[in-house]
Amino acid sequence: MKSDVIKISEAEWEVMRVVWAQTRTTSPEIISHLSETKEWKPATIKTLLGRLVKKGMLKTETQGNKFIYEALVTEEQTIRSATAELFSRICAKKVGKTIAEMIEEAELTRDDLVLIQQALIEKEKTAVETIACNCIPGQCDCPDHKN
Repeated sequence: MKSDVIKISEAEWEVMRVVWAQTRTTSPEIISHLSETKEWKPATIKTLLGRLVKKGMLKTETQGNKFIYEALVTEEQTIRSATAELFSRICAKKVGKTIAEMIEEAELTRDDLVLIQQALIEKEKTAVETIACNCIPGQCDCPDHKN
């Protein structure tokens, strides 16, 4: 993938999740998974596959009369890009609160909580006292932008 920003639709995410789970897969296998769970038509899924190839998310090779699909970006890269995009859309002062809300909303295992606690311990070493607002006046209600 050429760009660090990975932009895919919700429907494209669903297709990518099937490909990531299978590593290498064919369109009939992808169609089988998604037509069961999403009730999508084969033509819709093939259109999504074509878009993902154009976006550089998937590579395709022909094997006989079948197309084999393989991800060119990992699930982790895509999640990191989506997270960075989310954080770029909100006031920098609200990132911590947003992360806390995400933790509250998510169903997590004890292992997940240990992982989060370890990340917080590491982050505490480099934490800053204050974060400057990165909004344009009128985009947030920070004291930085109050008249």
